[in-house]
Amino acid sequence: MKDFAGKVAVITGAGSGFGREFARLGAQRGMRLVLADVQKDALDAVAAELQAAGADVLAQRTDVSKADDVQALADAAMARFGVVHLLFNNAGVGSGGLVWENSLADWDWVLGVNLWGVIHGVRIFTPLMLRSMQDDPEYRGHIVNTSSVAGLLSPTSMGVYNVSKHAVVALSETLHNDL
Repeated sequence: MKDFAGKVAVITGAGSGFGREFARLGAQRGMRLVLADVQKDALDAVAAELQAAGADVLAQRTDVSKADDVQALADAAMARFGVVHLLFNNAGVGSGGLVWENSLADWDWVLGVNLWGVIHGVRIFTPLMLRSMQDDPEYRGHIVNTSSVAGLLSPTSMGVYNVSKHAVVALSETLHNDL
């Protein structure tokens, strides 16, 4: 994709970190933005900043670990903009410690956000993007799944996080091959 002006980007984890920076870069390039984050106050702050700078922004509190929330995000994006060109499955969390000492709650939380969030994004948005491609031969779309060096290596005391990010790499490579 060479021209970003007017294109629509959906960004999860947009309230902070990489997600906030993706949103700022998208706004600078004239993109229309759909911002999602579980932390409403952070999400609202980023949305207000970008709207004040002139960006067209839809902000929606979303827990990416919940399929219904991601479906609601997609529905809102399509209702507002009618198309999605870029999907940033970026929301992420971490948990450290020895792998056998992490609680079930740690596993549920990290895998819910880092892995299931990406699964939900791919499962829900890919068909929408493929439909857009069928409707418009000029359409170009991209899905960016944020992983980490922990998706390629296995640092100590980061087992839960490593597992989630290795899975994101495998999912991303499989998606690429399937497409």
